[in-house]
Amino acid sequence: MTEGSATTGPEAASRPLPVLYSFRRCPYAMRARLALTASRQDCMLREVVLRDKPAEMLEISPKGTVPVLHLPDGQVLEQSLDIMRWTLARHDPEGWLTPERGGLAEMEVLIAECDGTFKHHLDRYKYAVRYDPETDPLYHRGEGAVFLGRLNECLKDHAQLFGSRPSLADFAIFPFVRQFANTGREWFDVQPLADLQSWLSGHLESELFQSVMRRRDGADGTARLLP
Repeated sequence: MTEGSATTGPEAASRPLPVLYSFRRCPYAMRARLALTASRQDCMLREVVLRDKPAEMLEISPKGTVPVLHLPDGQVLEQSLDIMRWTLARHDPEGWLTPERGGLAEMEVLIAECDGTFKHHLDRYKYAVRYDPETDPLYHRGEGAVFLGRLNECLKDHAQLFGSRPSLADFAIFPFVRQFANTGREWFDVQPLADLQSWLSGHLESELFQSVMRRRDGADGTARLLP
């Protein structure tokens, strides 16, 4: 195995593996699992029950949210984008960090908008009862739709956000668009967002996404992310 390649194969069988604490339906955890799988980074996957979080996870990451990646050297990565960057820096066979158009900085600007303004409105659209009683989910749906429109414009001239092939931005953003769409599927499906709708469907139907969404729980809640 060469430096920077994935830690798979017989020669790696005896090495301790990173442990990923995850929750299957969390979009942040989805993006971490997508990147780890695409980079062929083998690890132990620990599915977290949110009402009964494992003590070992809380010990290394008191914030108590997923994903958390605990590396064999003791390092702890507590943010989904940090996990994506770490694993892709080691092995990026599909060129997620090198899009056909633009570069890493441009992708990170778009991801920051997703994680910032768009996520703010997504939360208040999907979980309005958790906020102020006057929170209007339809208002926040409309504000979130502004970002969807921007993505749709990005997709008018090419199949993915930064070219004909998917990159970091696509995989970091589509789990949140999925969540937004599923909050009101009948509404989403009739919006004039044909390019975005096609893009989302393609990612949801992909072998990679189907793989990371497959239930893998072992008897103790732990399984291998890669077979």
